[in-house]
Amino acid sequence: MQHPGRVRPMELGDIPAVSSLFSKIFRKRDIEPSGDLRQYLEAVFFGSPLYSPEHGSIVYDDGTIASAILALPMEFSIHGRHTVGKLLCAFMSDGKAGAVGAACLARTMRSTRQDMCFSDNSSPVSADHWVAGGGVVLPIQSLEWQRSFRPATSSAIRASRQFPALGSKLVLGVLGAFDRVLRWRRPSVKPTPASGCMTKVIGAGEFLGCARPMMERFSVRPVWSTEEFDWLVAIAGKNQGLGEVHFRQVTADGRAIGVFLFLGRANRTATVLNVLCQPGREFEVTAEMFACLDREGYAQATGAAQPFLMNAISRQRWLTFRHRGYFCMVTRHGDLKDAALRNDLYIGGLASESWSRLLTDF
Repeated sequence: MQHPGRVRPMELGDIPAVSSLFSKIFRKRDIEPSGDLRQYLEAVFFGSPLYSPEHGSIVYDDGTIASAILALPMEFSIHGRHTVGKLLCAFMSDGKAGAVGAACLARTMRSTRQDMCFSDNSSPVSADHWVAGGGVVLPIQSLEWQRSFRPATSSAIRASRQFPALGSKLVLGVLGAFDRVLRWRRPSVKPTPASGCMTKVIGAGEFLGCARPMMERFSVRPVWSTEEFDWLVAIAGKNQGLGEVHFRQVTADGRAIGVFLFLGRANRTATVLNVLCQPGREFEVTAEMFACLDREGYAQATGAAQPFLMNAISRQRWLTFRHRGYFCMVTRHGDLKDAALRNDLYIGGLASESWSRLLTDF
């Protein structure tokens, strides 16, 4: 017997139901969601200049909405051809009522049906489903690095996720005094800047002008039209929990050799979204980036691992890696899948979910 439900694009009128579903599944709160969450879902999933029903979020509608996939369109260059890919931000299903819908939604994400579909924050169960659907898991991009500049303060900030009192100004102030002593006694805590390099503050336009040619070494990379890039920066800036958006340029002999973009909260965490450099300048750019963030007073820096930077990043002292969630991708194009398996792609930061409030708020 044919089931009466159907998969369809998410509409603005679905936001109240999808907001409730998100709160119930990911926050374990079966209550009326806040207006802030509804506004954020509308801004993110209907506000992109690339948005169209074809490339947006989907729901399973059988009179109610008990399953949904939140998806954000992003434009990529794949061996020279432009393709609008989908960043999957949340796959939600509510118990038995959503089981049929979840199965139907999952079938639409199989590799034979997608030009490019990816997620950088999948659970182990979700990762298994991606692989079963013909996708691949990228292990290095599934890692997050963390570099401590003020170890006691950094430890308290991490622990404050479970024990909020440890993140208070009073506690961090006391630990800051301990860190000053530690940094004096253990000079290795301080990053060593790259010889002959300098860092300067730049704007979004200058960052984009440097970043585009630096990404050309990758067969798969974000297009980052000015309109899309400006929108991504603006939407990332709504995550005040991670801080303000900052752009920096690394120079040597008066020439730009690298750029990086991060969200930063003063005296706390710098969340590095994107690091790019000229080929062969990875060691200089990453060393100068860490030295810059240390000079600016951050307690720690975090960022997603990228294969081309792993050797340079791993040379840092007081640095750790952790698994943050599986980076998964499905595509019906063999050249894209091959590029992904060879790490001949640049995805992450703004071209991922790292900046989203759905990971940190609500």
